[in-house]
Amino acid sequence: MSKVVVEFPILAAYNHKSIKMKTNIFSLLIAILICGFAFGQDLTNPKGGGVIDIITIIPSDGYSDMVFEGQISGYGTVYVAFKVASINSSKNSGTLDGQGRTILENGTLISTPLKGTWKRMGANVKFYFTDAINNGAMNFVMWDVNLLNKKADVKYFELHEAEN
Repeated sequence: MSKVVVEFPILAAYNHKSIKMKTNIFSLLIAILICGFAFGQDLTNPKGGGVIDIITIIPSDGYSDMVFEGQISGYGTVYVAFKVASINSSKNSGTLDGQGRTILENGTLISTPLKGTWKRMGANVKFYFTDAINNGAMNFVMWDVNLLNKKADVKYFELHEAEN
């Protein structure tokens, strides 16, 4: 008596495609994780910061001009001016547009444009912005501004080091 072997080519092809698809999905997942770690920014460990003072607030129609001055680690005494514009009638969020300057101990002038957004919760305002310093450095910066105390707690996270 001979044994009859029945083959199911459709099932074999299905299993091969299923295994190949699982392999592709696994490879894609690994690639996403590697990219996330390689290009992600650690926002738990600031490079530096400090506390700075609000020097003036000049209100206008739909925006205010704000001037700050104080010590920031790694930069010394900094001077910053922002145009803080609201994007809604409740004036609780909007955009930032400004300039920053400092002179280092060796006499080097450092300057940067500042662009970002803000969110107000009562008398406290969060500023989020990036800078592009003329020495090649780039930072993501967060300020916790207390309008009543006229102080801002500053943290910055280095995205690119200075070229000099």
